[in-house]
Amino acid sequence: MAKNALQDQLLKAGLVDNKKAKKLTKQAQHAKRTGNGADADIKQSVAQAQAEKLERDQKLNQQKQQALEDKTLRANIVQMIQQHQITEIEGDTEYRFVDDSKIKKMNLTQKLFDQIVAGHVSIARLEDGYALLPRPLADRINEKLEGFIVESKDKAENEPAEDDPYAAYVIPDDLMW
Repeated sequence: MAKNALQDQLLKAGLVDNKKAKKLTKQAQHAKRTGNGADADIKQSVAQAQAEKLERDQKLNQQKQQALEDKTLRANIVQMIQQHQITEIEGDTEYRFVDDSKIKKMNLTQKLFDQIVAGHVSIARLEDGYALLPRPLADRINEKLEGFIVESKDKAENEPAEDDPYAAYVIPDDLMW
């Protein structure tokens, strides 16, 4: 009845005629049936929720893709180390090095020991053990992904710092400890 009262008031005021009032009533009923009225806000919030879900899904897919690429890179590096490691290493000379603040040792040939000390060979982590690699390959691996190379003698490391109080004391490269 409230609708009719409003229509009556509009008709009396002369703002609408009978045809226009019926047309407006039909439009209101149609909007109510089809949901074009107040449901527009609901549709907008649903569309916004779908967009947010799509964005979250894309971020999750990017993270999964990055994890897969990292895993592939690690597998490739392990394969490179296995293929290019120096095989004939067992000898009588003991070489000690630090890995994760723990002292490790390897028994090497004197030739490999000298090459490690000179910086021509590097030590790399390989699964549960260690492998010896030529220095250029170790540098390439370290550029791709850090964490595989344990020991790498750089010439810059051997140069003393400007304010080093022990710069005058020379430490031999082949010092056994």
